[in-house]
Formats: sequence, C-alpha cells, structure tokens
Amino acid sequence: MGVTPVRKTAALALTVLAFTALASTAACSSDNGADAPSTDAPTTNSAAIALPVSPVTIAILDPGSEPRAVVARTPAESDQQVTLFTSSTIAQQIGNSPSQDFSTPALTIPLTAATDPARGTTAVDLTLGAVTTPDGTLASNLGPTEGSGAGLTTDASGAVTALSIDPAPDSPDVARSAVEQALNQAVYSAVPFPAEPIGVGAQWTVTLEVQSAIALRQVTTATLRSLTDGVATVDVSVTQTPDNPVWTLPDGQGTLNIDSFVMTGQGSLTSDLSRPLPTGGTITVGGDQVYRDPNSNTILRQNTQNTVTWTS
Repeated sequence: MGVTPVRKTAALALTVLAFTALASTAACSSDNGADAPSTDAPTTNSAAIALPVSPVTIAILDPGSEPRAVVARTPAESDQQVTLFTSSTIAQQIGNSPSQDFSTPALTIPLTAATDPARGTTAVDLTLGAVTTPDGTLASNLGPTEGSGAGLTTDASGAVTALSIDPAPDSPDVARSAVEQALNQAVYSAVPFPAEPIGVGAQWTVTLEVQSAIALRQVTTATLRSLTDGVATVDVSVTQTPDNPVWTLPDGQGTLNIDSFVMTGQGSLTSDLSRPLPTGGTITVGGDQVYRDPNSNTILRQNTQNTVTWTS
C-alpha cells in the first residue's frame, strides 16, 4: 500500500473510530424476520431524509404468568411531551501511545410526538424543542435546530420500521449530524413486544444486524417486569458480537483482526401503551474492543459506552 506500518495503523485507527460512531447510531425495526432494510419514508414531507432501519426477529423464551394478552401500542391522538438524552463516549489507544478521547457531545432533546390520523396511529411526527449540550462549540450551533421535524413509522409491537429527519433550513451540518446520531441511537435501543400473548415475567429476544462497517449481531433479552393500567416496564440486557473475526476495511485499506470484542449492557424502559415513545428509563451499552493490524501486530484498543435516557 506504499505506507509504513505505523502510518497504516494510524489510518486504521481512524477507520475504527468511524465504525464505532456508526455502530452507536444503528437503528432497528421489526417485521418478524424480514431481511432487508426498510426504505419507506415515515413522513410525506419530500424534504425529509430517510435514515436506514434494520429489521429484527422476535422470539419468545417464556410467555410469563397468567393472565396473558397481546401487548400492543395504540397511541392516542393527543401530543406526547418527552425528553431524550443521549451520550456516547469513546476512548482509543494505539499501541503504547496515550489514550485519546473521541467522545461525541451528550445531547438533551425535548420532543413533541404526534400521531397522524390520516396515516394511522403508527405514523409518528416529531418536533424538536430547544436542544442543549454541555459542549460549548456544539451548543453555539444548536439554536437553529429548534422546530426541526422527524418522523417514525412503527408497528403495533412498538418497533420502528422507518425513520426520517427533516432539519430546519438554517441548521448547520454539525448540529444536524448530532441530532441525527441521537435519534438513531434512540431507535437502536427500542424494545418491541412479541405478537403473541404474554404476561408478567415473560422473556423474549430481539435480534438484529447492526448497520455499521463491521457486521454485528445484537441480541436484546427483554423481561416484562410489570403491566398495570396500560403501562409496561421492561428490563433489558444487550449483547453485541461480530459476525466475523476479521474485519475487511473499505476502499482496499486492508484488514484488522478482531482479537476481542465486548459490548454488553442493561437497563429498563417504561412505556404508556397509549403513547408512541417511552415515558421513562435508561439503557447503557458499552465494553472493550481490541483490534490487531496483521502487518505490524500493532494493537488498537477501544472502550465505548452509549447511553439513552427517556424522561417525561
């Protein structure tokens, strides 16, 4: 390739970093085993940008105790006010060099969610409030994003089958990108319900392929902790594993051996089934990854952690 191993490893580090950002913003949906990403736009606004959504497979491990019933969202037409918080931290080290911080700024996004009767209760229109962040540079660019739109299409299980974003015209690219990542991160942590009747204590898995530079299989194990007056609380544990021990880099950059890859997490989500979005809860997924350049045996280490929190 015409470069020394040290320079090559540095280039690979940047590529791995790009992978991490993609992995943390992957989205998910459910059509009980479809194998192609959805391309349906969730809004009728031609200016909206459709974002990739991966299908999922749901499998019941334990139907739970009696009484059992199908748990389905039936959103009311009244608006829902909710706040989304996301954070993503990335620490990266090449060989014995000092660790570097490539974290993305945390975002707090007030959202107004409304269902559109003309398109059914599974079409959800989102309006962004005043987005905030502790990062001063990004904060100075976020003002124009207020009033931006986004859209979700869900099925009765609560799974997202399509996602789009319609940024306000004056939104800077850096602000648009940050909001897009946050919304993707939120959709990626969604936990749909099975189509079959379940009761308290039920367990099921939600499996999907994370859309990223490395093919990752994500399995979320969900447990229905409570279901009272149409409000469901679900505990979750998450595991991600690479499909292949060797990562072939894009654009002929070579390969990296995946020496180890740990991404696990847990949390819980509370959902009022008459509302389209979670009403509370936090899910955090993180771990350590070790990659090796086969040409130089240089080691690249990463520690990542992604958090999504909903509050009403």
